[in-house]
Formats: sequence, structure tokens, C-alpha cells
Amino acid sequence: MAQVSDFVLARLREWGVARVFGYPGDGINGLLGAFDRATGDPEFIQVRHEEMAAFMACGHAKFTGEVGVCAATSGPGAVHLLNGLYDAKLDHQPVVAIVGQQKRLSLGSHYQQEIHLDRLFDDVSEYCEMVTHPGQARHVIDRAFKTALTTRGVATIVIPNDIQEEDAQPSPPKAHGSVFSSVGWSRPRVLPDPDELRRAADVLNEGERVAILVGQGAADAAGEVVGVAELLGAGVAKALLGRDVLPDDLPYVTGPIGLLGSTASDKMIKECDTLFLIGTSFPYSEWLPDEGQARGVEIDIDGRMIGMRYPMDAHLVGDAKETLKALLPLLRRKEKRAWRKKVEKDVREWLTICDTWAGQHFGDTINPQSVAAELSSRLPDRAILTADSGSATNWWARHLRLRGGMDASLSGTLATMGPGVPYAIAARFAHPTRPVIAFVGDGAFQMNGMNEMITVKRYMDRLAGGPPLVFCVFNNQDLNQVTWEQRAMAGDPKYPASQVIPDIPYGAYAELLGLRGIRCESPKKVGRAWDEALASDRPVVLEFMVDQEIAPIPPHLMVPMAKKTVKAALHDPELAGIAHRGIRQKVAQYAERLPGRGHA
Repeated sequence: MAQVSDFVLARLREWGVARVFGYPGDGINGLLGAFDRATGDPEFIQVRHEEMAAFMACGHAKFTGEVGVCAATSGPGAVHLLNGLYDAKLDHQPVVAIVGQQKRLSLGSHYQQEIHLDRLFDDVSEYCEMVTHPGQARHVIDRAFKTALTTRGVATIVIPNDIQEEDAQPSPPKAHGSVFSSVGWSRPRVLPDPDELRRAADVLNEGERVAILVGQGAADAAGEVVGVAELLGAGVAKALLGRDVLPDDLPYVTGPIGLLGSTASDKMIKECDTLFLIGTSFPYSEWLPDEGQARGVEIDIDGRMIGMRYPMDAHLVGDAKETLKALLPLLRRKEKRAWRKKVEKDVREWLTICDTWAGQHFGDTINPQSVAAELSSRLPDRAILTADSGSATNWWARHLRLRGGMDASLSGTLATMGPGVPYAIAARFAHPTRPVIAFVGDGAFQMNGMNEMITVKRYMDRLAGGPPLVFCVFNNQDLNQVTWEQRAMAGDPKYPASQVIPDIPYGAYAELLGLRGIRCESPKKVGRAWDEALASDRPVVLEFMVDQEIAPIPPHLMVPMAKKTVKAALHDPELAGIAHRGIRQKVAQYAERLPGRGHA
């Protein structure tokens, strides 16, 4: 007779789950046996660490729209899941975690690896339940999936190991207390109040300088966003999680916003009289209009977040696509296009600045901006792009120009180190016919990315032989983003004891595992290195020896930040290098604004 563990996997199959990312342990022995009997349906993907399993589940959700599933043993395995699950929670991705627990008989006795998992997972989960009876498994699984999909969040199922091995009860007895649930869920059509739609249209129609900011909530509404932007003569900036909502070849797309943003986005926000937020909770007020400068309209499906980032005149609680479809007929085309022309001029100027920055090399060390710039024109069609958290994220955000059909994501709200590699692996499992490229700093790669190259080796037969799978590592022997944050935010010089990390031959490490390893040390060979990596028939670790003294310069220098940076630089061990590079990069930025540069 089938066990509860067999029923759990069968129910996952009914929910359309093809793979579960996890790591074994005796707390899920029953489930491991069921995976063996399931013969790959669903498949158990063995990672090197449970945190990576949760990241992969989140990445799967981001790049498929499906529920990502991860599994871990009791005690320490469950604890390890948390960072990846918080990444899913904060970026609003549907993930189900299945976790083992000690036998029911031992609970409450301070038994080995006994942890109050309901308390541990309470904050990260929208739903957390322990299965204590075989007949309960059905509705707990069903409700976990329905909750993850409905709330776009995390649901956790805890199954004691003795329950896993009991006889399954697919249909509980028809008795008081029994619950008969079903597989299935459909996305609701959520529309705002008609009066609020008219109010929003009035605000947008009356505005003369409309700025649109989109996030991942607008991902399914690209056509509608374009329609609104064309009618209103607006420019469109993109939060990092909205990186792939619109292609960067649209002339009015100003690119990223904020500390990692573009001067085009910055100028548009500073000068707009109307702000239209679509599917974003971008939190940094210093990069939004001053209060009272602009009227505001916002679309968000979560009413708890509407009007929480900037004072709004119209609050449209609804799905972005459906709401924009209802709003479009109420908008009037703006015949005066001076604002649009200015936005497009600023975009052209910004792109020229980026190209100039990327072309500046200082000595024999590679400018990290050039790594992204050289890839940009080589990006394969339908590429999936991931990024880790670090200074490399700046270059990923600014210098890669996405085309239609590409997908991109990173840890947006948690901004944790570590997900760049597992996101890429999950994306490749889900989309084996699409190119996948990850941008990773050497700090994040040392933290956990190197270990997951062993996972790539483990599944080499699946991951090799298709389109490119490239893990691009920025080797600067420095925890670079935090180093610059120390300078700019705390006014402290670089602290070598915390910031310097060992120089590891990442390309050679990849070769040791049977992957392709490429190490590029010359600024003149960056493009050639990309060509070699993109032509490889094996997964590639592409290592660039990059300059750690290239500052991630913000679109404009705020006075407090500038003062702290100068104060820190006076005592910084890298004073000469950062001064020379910073001056040349800033001069290049302002030179583009001089008369006669041809950007009118």
C-alpha cells in the first residue's frame, strides 16, 4: 500500500510540479524513498545546501510563474532554508517548502534536532501547517499551493518522519472533521473602482510631464504600459525587479532608477509633474519626487501597499494588465511632445555616458563596466539573466540593454548575497533551450556559488550541450559594494580586515570539475572571452580580473554622501586609485552635456 510520502509526491504531480530542489536527511527519509519510487516524476534535484534549494525554488517561480518547491530535513536542514524563503517572501514569489520533523512521539521532549518549526517558519510563511494524520496531507498540500499562489508568498508543510511512512489516506473517512479538498486554482481578475479609474485618468490627462516607474507587477502588461506611455508622451523607468518589463531599445525607456540608476531616470523624476507607479514598491524616497512636486497615480494588486511610497491622488488596487486595459480608453493623447523629446534626448546622452565609462581602462586591469558592455551587444536571443548582490549588480543594471523576449531577475527586496548562481541553475532546468547568464561577484561566488558548480557537475548531462550557460565572476579580491558603502554612507575608509578576500582561480576550479573555465586578465580580450564562453558546449565559469577602484557612481552625488566619501578617501589605502578613476569617470559624464557633443 502507498505511504503518505507517496501520496505527497502524487499530489505534487497533480499540482504540476516537475522538480523539487532539496538536500537529504533522516527527517525526510520517507520522502526520499517515495522520490525513488516516483522514478523522476517529480524529480529530486540534489543541491549542495538547503539555502540553495530555496533560492532555486524562488528562481523557478520567477522564471516560470509556477510554484517553486524545495525540501529539507528537520532541524538544521529546515533552518538553512530560511534565507532563500525570505527572498521569495519579499519578492512576492509562490514557493512551497516541505520540511521533515521528528516523530510525533518524541515532540516536546527536547529530542535531537527537535525545533519548533511552526514558530521558526511563522514569519516567512503565509501558511504553515504540520501534518499529524495521514488523512490531513491532502488538504494541507492543497491549501499550501492555493495560499502560495493567492498571496504570491511562501507556504510551509511540516511532515513528521513517522507520518511519512504511514499508510496513505487519499480520501479521508466521511466523518465529522474530515476535509475534502481539490487541486486547482485560477488567477482572479482584479479591477479598481470605476470612480477611482476616472480620477486616475483625470490626473494623468492633466499632467504635462508624466514619469512612469514599473516593477515586476507590470511584467504581464508590457503592451499596455507601452500604450499608456505613447498616449501620455511619458518616459518609463524600471525598478530592478522590473528590469525585463520593457526592452531597453525603446527610446523613452530611461533604464534603472536609484543608487544603481541612470541619469536619464534621475532627471525625469526630478522634473516630472506627474508620477505613475505600476506594480512596484520601490522604497527609496530620495530618488522619488519631492513631496508636493508631483501628483501621483499608482496601480498595485496589494491594497496594503498602495500609496505607501509617495502620496497618491488616485489609488488603483488591481492587476496591472487589467487595470491599464480599463484605463487606456479614458486617456487622451498629448499633442505636445516636448517632454517626450527631452526624455529621449536624456536617454541618448545616458547611453553615450555608459559607453564612455565602459571604454575607460586604467592600466592593465579590466574595467568591470566593460564586461557588461561587451556582453550587451552579444546577448543571445531569449537570454535569461540573473545577478547576485554586489558591485557587479551596478554594471548588470546599467550596461546590459535587454531586448524583447529576454528575462532577468535578482534578489530585489532582500538584496541577499547568494542567489545569482542558483537562480541561473533553476532557470536552466526550467528552460533547457534558452541561454542563461549569471553575473556574480567573487564574494558571493566564494560564499556559496562555487559549491553549486558541483551541482552543475552533478547534472552535466542535462546542463551541457545546449545554449550557453555562463557564470560570469567579477574577481577583484574585495567585497566591493560594502567597501564603497563604507566610504559613501559611513565616511570610513576601506577596512582591509573585513573587505579583502582571497584570489581564487575560479576558471581553473571549473576545469577541475569538468566545466569550461576561462580567465580573462586583459582589457583588450574581454570581447573575445565572451565569444569563447558563449560558444562553449559546456557550462562555463568566465572569470574577469576587474578593477576594484571603479566606483558605482550614483546618477547625482548627494551632498552628505559626497562629504563622507571625501572624508573616507583621505585615509583610504586606495586613495590614489579611486581619486584618479572617480575624477575621470565623472568628467566623462559631465563632458557629454557640453555644447557640441551632438546629443540634441
